[in-house]
Amino acid sequence: MSQAPSTASAGLTRPRSAGRAGDIALIAVFAALLAAFAMMPPVPVGPAGVPITLQTFAIALCGLVLGPWRGAASTLLYVVLGLLGLPIFSGMSGGIGVLAGPSAGYILSFTLYALVAGLIARWAVRRFRGMRLGIALFIGGFAASLLLNHPLGILGMSINADLPLRVAAVADLAYWPGDIIKNILAASVAVLIHRAFPDVLRRRGVSVASVGGSGSAASGPADPASGRSVVNGGAASAPEKESDAK
Repeated sequence: MSQAPSTASAGLTRPRSAGRAGDIALIAVFAALLAAFAMMPPVPVGPAGVPITLQTFAIALCGLVLGPWRGAASTLLYVVLGLLGLPIFSGMSGGIGVLAGPSAGYILSFTLYALVAGLIARWAVRRFRGMRLGIALFIGGFAASLLLNHPLGILGMSINADLPLRVAAVADLAYWPGDIIKNILAASVAVLIHRAFPDVLRRRGVSVASVGGSGSAASGPADPASGRSVVNGGAASAPEKESDAK
C-alpha cells in the first residue's frame, strides 16, 4: 500500500496547525499590547472627561499589522476581558459598568475600528511598498477612526454624559490631533513590520499546489547527476521509491 498520500497529508496538516497556533499567539500578544498601552496615564479632556490615551495607537496597529480578522479578534478579546472585570481599560478600570461612562462608545468601536483598518491594510500591502504603503496605511487607519471610533464615541458621550450631539461633537474635536499623530506612528511601525515579515498578512497554511501539485505531492524533478528523484528537497533512488510504495 502506498504511503505517499499519508505523508503528503501530514506535510499539509502540520503547517496549517502551526499557522492556527501562530494566529492565536498573535491575537493574544496584541490584546496584551492593548492592555499595556491602556495603562499609560490618561489625560482627561472636554466636558465629559473622556481621556486621551494610547489605546487608539495600539488598535490601529492591530488592524494595520494583523489584518482584518486577527486584528478584530485581538481587540475583541481585549474588550471582552475588560468588560468581564479585568482592570485593563484606561485608568485601570474594568467591568460592565464602563458602558455607563462617557467612554462607552469609543470602547465599543474598537473591534470595528481594527476590522476596517485591517481590510484597508490588506488591500494596501498587496499594492504598495515603502512610503506609498505608509501613506496608504495612515489613510486607512485614520479613515477607520473617523468613520467608526469618533462617531460612536460622540454618540456614547452624548447619551451617557447627557450632552447634546453638537456639544459632544465639538468635544470630540480635541482628540483629532492626537489621532493623526497616533495613526502616523502606527502606520510607520506597520511598514517596518511588513518589511521585516512580508508574510504576516498572507493566509497561513500550505496548499497542495505549493507542495507539488495534485498527484505529485511527494515527488520532484530528477537529479541529473545521480539519476535520483528529488523528494521534498532530498533525493531518493528508484529502488527506494519502489520499496516505499509497497
